[in-house]
Parts: sequence; C-alpha cells; structure tokens
Amino acid sequence: MRKIVFLIITLMIILPLFSEETLSKPEHLTLGTFKEKVFDFETETEWNFKGEIPAIIDFYADWCGPCKRVAPIMEELAIEYEGKVTIYKIDTEDQKQLAAIFGIRSIPSILFIPKDGQPQMMTGALPKESFVKMIGEVLKVD
Repeated sequence: MRKIVFLIITLMIILPLFSEETLSKPEHLTLGTFKEKVFDFETETEWNFKGEIPAIIDFYADWCGPCKRVAPIMEELAIEYEGKVTIYKIDTEDQKQLAAIFGIRSIPSILFIPKDGQPQMMTGALPKESFVKMIGEVLKVD
C-alpha cells in the first residue's frame, strides 16, 4: 500500500512538470541568450541564424495593450507549432539594446526568422490567422 501511495504522490508532482503548457511556452530572451540562440551580432557581420528550426520573436512591453492581445496568440502558436517553430519574446523595456538593434519603434513587432534566408518584420496586433499565414509563407512551415 505504501508503494502505491508513494507512486501516486510522485506522479502528482512530476507529471505537471511535463505538461504541454509547460513545455510549449514562448521563451524570454536576454541579450546573452539572443546571441547564443538567434544571432551573435558582435562576432558576425552577415545574418546567420543559429537555430535548428524557424523562429518567431515577439518584441513587446508589459504596459502595451496590443501586446497583451498578441501574448495569448503566441502561447497558442508555441503549442500548435511545437517542434516546428520556436517562439521567443523580448521585453523592449528590459532589453533596450536588442530593441535598438532591430529599430523597434512600434510594438508589438514580430520578427519571423526562417531556417535559411533573411528575417521579416511585421508590426501590430494582428489576428491569429495572419500569424499562421506568415508562418506558412515566410517560415515555410505547415
């Protein structure tokens, strides 16, 4: 009986750690993680995406109303495209250098990064269908 109780308690603790929602959240980037996972602009002069799969970067701020409308869409996309597209977020208030490098003047600004080729920027709080269309057209992901 003790073994069964122990097993149930263990499963109750461990299983939530591996839920779809936990594994599929957009990842917040800092200057350091950006250079490590996306592009090291200090050592390279030509765009060279470091990721294994296409990516989307959501440039946002906590105070931004339109950004708050885009956030749940990015979370849905992270779940729906898990393993096909990596979703990142950059807080423009916290990561001012990254926002400046990309010339972010309006938020939300969304950067679509194909595995090969040049990234494309889109601005505004568009509906989910627009993001899905860009994922197909720019990132070449179904």
